[in-house]
Amino acid sequence: MYESYYGFTERPFQLTHNSNWFFASRLHKKALAYLQYGLTQGEGFIVITGDVGTGKTTLASQLLSMLNQDEIVARQIVTSKLQPDDLIRMIASSFNLKVEENNKASYLDAIYIFLKRLHSQHRRALLLVDEAQNLPLESIEELRMLSNFQIDGKPLLQSFLLGQNELNPIIQAPNMEQFRQRIIASSNLVPLIEVETKEYIQFRLHMAGLNHPLLEDDCFSLVQTFSRGIPRRINLLMDRVLLLGYLEQHKTISAEHVQSVINEISEEIAHQAPASPQNIKSESEAPAATSPSPAALGSASVQQLLDESLEQKLKLIKELDELILQRQQQAK
Repeated sequence: MYESYYGFTERPFQLTHNSNWFFASRLHKKALAYLQYGLTQGEGFIVITGDVGTGKTTLASQLLSMLNQDEIVARQIVTSKLQPDDLIRMIASSFNLKVEENNKASYLDAIYIFLKRLHSQHRRALLLVDEAQNLPLESIEELRMLSNFQIDGKPLLQSFLLGQNELNPIIQAPNMEQFRQRIIASSNLVPLIEVETKEYIQFRLHMAGLNHPLLEDDCFSLVQTFSRGIPRRINLLMDRVLLLGYLEQHKTISAEHVQSVINEISEEIAHQAPASPQNIKSESEAPAATSPSPAALGSASVQQLLDESLEQKLKLIKELDELILQRQQQAK
């Protein structure tokens, strides 16, 4: 909707990953270097953890875009609370393997035959396990057992685990010692600091085709405070800010504009917040209805409501864009 107004070639803060738009902060560079190092080793596990929205999946997608597919056959799976047998089936399915009997032994046999065939072709398999914090201990242990598929002492399958911070205590459990011994590198992604948030915003704007300053300098501290330096939240907020700029015809975005959007979102969050049971009173006791402030909400609730609210609005904007485009085409 606002792309032509600002002269963008595409929306600068869309949530879908574009490998050409990878912003390498200091920690993202480090994590990507660990992933690449793991590939050169051809064995062991690499573990990347971080809060929601800090870029773990983006890292995985970036790595996949850099691979030589003549040497490495890579697959990425997103896990739920899969039990070991279900995980084995998902891995077999991700490599498009077919089995004659629907049992664990048949799936393991199919995986082993496939890995041996790759080895004979001087290729190897790579498995990226996203949202790995959802896996129970037994399933993570199953991944370790798969790393025992070897020929001449060389592993046939290498796995990278990406997960939220909850993955760390799972791996540190006493009965995970054998798995920990096979981790050759690990990294934890944290939110961007303010200078990186500014660089991130300017980078995305430049990649979208903007060649002149759009945001005034005092905007960035507001974005940092509200987003807490989490890239996904920056994207959601900035997309909304650019929409406001387009609707109100601002060629330059000021701190006042950013604050206006933040206020709107905060009000939306407050109105969407569920009432706490202990605060519910009978009509005779209840004072005049007021909306709870964002500060009164738990941080998890605030983040969830923020993401859901903005994502719903971005979906609506996209639908409006498509409708406008259809009508323009019909007019021609």
